[in-house]
Amino acid sequence: MITASTRMVALLGHPVEHSLSPRMQNAAFAALALDWAYVALDVPPERLEEALRGLVAAGFAGANVTAPHKLAVAKLVSAEAPSVNTLVFRDGRIEGTSTDAAILDGLRASRPVVLGDGGAARAFLQALPEARSFSRRGAWPPDVAEADLVVNATAARDEVLVQVRAGQTLVDLPYPGSATAAAAREAGATVYDGLDVLVAQGAASLERWTGLPAPVEVMHAAVHE
Repeated sequence: MITASTRMVALLGHPVEHSLSPRMQNAAFAALALDWAYVALDVPPERLEEALRGLVAAGFAGANVTAPHKLAVAKLVSAEAPSVNTLVFRDGRIEGTSTDAAILDGLRASRPVVLGDGGAARAFLQALPEARSFSRRGAWPPDVAEADLVVNATAARDEVLVQVRAGQTLVDLPYPGSATAAAAREAGATVYDGLDVLVAQGAASLERWTGLPAPVEVMHAAVHE
C-alpha cells in the first residue's frame, strides 16, 4: 500500500504501458523490505521538462527514462553522458546517468559492433568507444563478420538484422525477444536477450537510488513470470 511515507520512483517514457520495469522494481523493493513504489508515467515529449520539475517538487527519489526521452533528458539535466536512463533526485538536484550498458559488466570484446542510433545505442557506444556503429540513417546494412560482440540497440523485433554465428556474442535489447536473437541462438551464438538487459540495467538503477545491493534473482524471476 502506498502511503505518505512511501518513496516513489517513476518511469518516464512515451509509450510505457508495455514496460516490465514496474513489475520488476516493485518485486525488488518488496524483497528488500523497502517502503518504495515504482510507477510508469506516459509523458509526451512536449511535457518532459514539466514532468521532471514535477517529480522533484513531489519528492520522488528518482526515475528511469526510456524511449524517446533519453537524449532529451541528458540535455535537460546537463549530464556528462549523451544518453540518460537513470535519474537520482537529491536536495532538489537531478543527477543523470546511464545504466543501459550494465549487461556488459564482465563481458570482454575487442571487435564490438553496435546497431542503432537512439539513446540506448549512444549508451553502448560510450561504453564501447572502439565499437563500429551501424544505423539505418548512416551505414547500412551492418557488417558483423569480424565482430566478437554485436549489440542490437534497435527496436526491431520481427526482422533478422544480422546473422550472428557460433563464437560471437549478441546483446539484444528488444524484449521479450526478437528474430535476430532467435536466429543467433539457432546458429550457436551466445545470446543475452532483452530481459537480461532489462534486469542488468534495472539492478544498477536500483542500487543508485537505494544504495543497497539489488536482489537480481528476484528481478529476473519477476520479468519471466
